[in-house]
Amino acid sequence: MTERTLPAGLHPDTLAVREAVERSQWGEHSEALYLTSSFVQPDAATAARRFANEEPGYTYSRTSNPTVSSFERRLAAMEGTEAAVATSTGMSAILLVAMTMLKAGDHIVASQSMFGSTIKLLGGEMARFGVSTSFVSQTDIGAWKAAMRPETRLLFAETPTNPLGDLCDIAALAELAHAHGALLAVDNSFASPVLQRPREFGADLIVHSGTKLLDGQGRAMAGAVCGPKALVEEKMGAFMRTAGLNVAPFNAWIMLKGMETLSLRVKAMSAGALEMAHWLEAHPKVARVHYAGLSTHAQHALAMRQQSGMGGGVLAFDVIGDTPEALRANAFAVIDSTRVCSITANLGDVKTTITHPASTSHGRLTEDQRQIAGIGQGLIRLSVGLEHLEDIKADLCRGLDNLS
Repeated sequence: MTERTLPAGLHPDTLAVREAVERSQWGEHSEALYLTSSFVQPDAATAARRFANEEPGYTYSRTSNPTVSSFERRLAAMEGTEAAVATSTGMSAILLVAMTMLKAGDHIVASQSMFGSTIKLLGGEMARFGVSTSFVSQTDIGAWKAAMRPETRLLFAETPTNPLGDLCDIAALAELAHAHGALLAVDNSFASPVLQRPREFGADLIVHSGTKLLDGQGRAMAGAVCGPKALVEEKMGAFMRTAGLNVAPFNAWIMLKGMETLSLRVKAMSAGALEMAHWLEAHPKVARVHYAGLSTHAQHALAMRQQSGMGGGVLAFDVIGDTPEALRANAFAVIDSTRVCSITANLGDVKTTITHPASTSHGRLTEDQRQIAGIGQGLIRLSVGLEHLEDIKADLCRGLDNLS
């Protein structure tokens, strides 16, 4: 079916709904879901050209699929990049960056405050292939500079971080990376292109865990890398054809449906998180709230400038306690007392989720690594959903009010 061409310059909110709608001959209004492992070719010569990438066309869903292509094109449009490649999970997207951009002898500089699995992948698994990683303070640009080496090829940052919500100055890191001939990759899963578009600040590659905000309803797993066509389509695309890190078409279709409401959800969650942060700050059983949307936060000005004036939908807070054992017991008591919040490590969901990072998302790190990252036993992460906030406050009070 012949499609009308979208005009240039559309707002990302419009692109989230209208970009890359692939219709078949039947003219379906919703994006079609192509559940097929392979594609029939009209003749042997055409098949040969398509398998050799000499002409466009679909051959096998491990290498390309119309539904997956729609997801990639839509996300690239929203991020303002030339291309995107979709992967099975957010972690497979990070693995894709590492395996295609690095070789034995290369060096990474990365934030010490990232998701635990990212730290384990870059600092542990990649070391087996001869790639070394230096972990530095997320917020100290001087530490990033000091860690640079002649063999540094990649700077990797997650902003905001999981779970404390620390930010990095993307523009400053991009300048540092490019001055040393390196690339800057930014994990944008917590903010999404609704709040920030890292390319506009100089980032080369943008990584997503689509499982979080892009889906938004905890239904499916997916990941993606956005960036220049020469890196994403040519280098990463070639690797994907061999490695098979691709997302399933059904999961890509879920992402497409989720992205249609992404802007509404992210803005509502950000407003809700800000209200919850203020409320938690005033609670006598809360020792500290970690949320850059608060004017008292050390990085508040950067957050407002870099994240479209919003703090995002995820916050963390420390409960009171005198010892690590007491802190852990109190954190567990608050979590276990909830009846509305979902006790799960996922985030970015329309359902509010609550978790204890030290024993879940960052449980595989050593205690020293957790302490360096600021993740104590009394820390609780809250991903604010779309429920009525008074119900979430009452849910937390069941545990907080009874702490001693």
